[in-house]
Amino acid sequence: MTREAVLLMAYGSPDDLDQVEAYYTDIRRGSPPPPELLEELKDRYRAIGGGSPLSRLVEAQRAALEAELARRGRLIPVYAGMRHIAPRIGDVVGRLADDGAERLVAIALAPQQSSNGAGYRRAVEGALAVRAAAGEPATASSVVASWHDAPKFIEALAAAVKEALERFPDPKVVTVVFTAHSLPARVVAEGDVYPDEVRHTADLVQQRLGLSRVEHAFQSAGRTGEPWLGPELLSTLRRLASDGVRDVLVAPVGFVADHLEVLYDIDIEARAEADALGMHLERPRSMNDDPTFIAGLADVAIAALDVAPSPTPAPAPHP
Repeated sequence: MTREAVLLMAYGSPDDLDQVEAYYTDIRRGSPPPPELLEELKDRYRAIGGGSPLSRLVEAQRAALEAELARRGRLIPVYAGMRHIAPRIGDVVGRLADDGAERLVAIALAPQQSSNGAGYRRAVEGALAVRAAAGEPATASSVVASWHDAPKFIEALAAAVKEALERFPDPKVVTVVFTAHSLPARVVAEGDVYPDEVRHTADLVQQRLGLSRVEHAFQSAGRTGEPWLGPELLSTLRRLASDGVRDVLVAPVGFVADHLEVLYDIDIEARAEADALGMHLERPRSMNDDPTFIAGLADVAIAALDVAPSPTPAPAPHP
């Protein structure tokens, strides 16, 4: 029987302040950040306790998914790798192949497909190509492109939004602002489906709950000097406040674990803006290792495992 494995992939985030500079440099493709930007990022991590819980939460998701697969009779090891911090995706691919995996399904913990997500595929295929060039045993791979509309993912999101709405005196008057991480606006001109998939995820949650007061915004744009997808979250809050809205639920649909973009950008920065505007802002709990969410990941993994894999790419020829 072919030995199978599942790989969860995340962007990565520093566990403590000592890792921030190397992490930021890696995101910038080896270019060290200016001192003022580095210190600003460190200040954000200080504000959420000195580091991100993302690595710990991804490990919890990994263990929960492995247990859920086993519960369904699929005794498949699940691994976790990061793009910008250890354990690196390429290193984990090498490890699971050394462990005897002949078939790999890789799932990025970013539900919507985007050009940015191509980095996950390159990391997997690059590691396998290096092994093939070295004459190592082949490992066939499948990288899940998108799972933005997975039914149990939508169910889990809707449950979290519904719970959060109950924190307001009158849930019926709350405006729900669905958010996702912004990307450079040029991706739309390049045909990226990301904005459409983000909107579709939000629409499915809205329909499931029968929400009538809904807005859509992007958050956490980078500082690259070019336009990014909007409308931006903070400007959306200002517009809503000027329209008389006082109760707002900011519901990120592009993030599935607590990390800086949730714990700082929403819980601290957006909440401070809302407070200054006289608004009551809440956020649904993140998916983390929510059982319904994990069941949805298991559905995604099994569906991919039950499809014939793509062959391992041949290594690129040397110039």
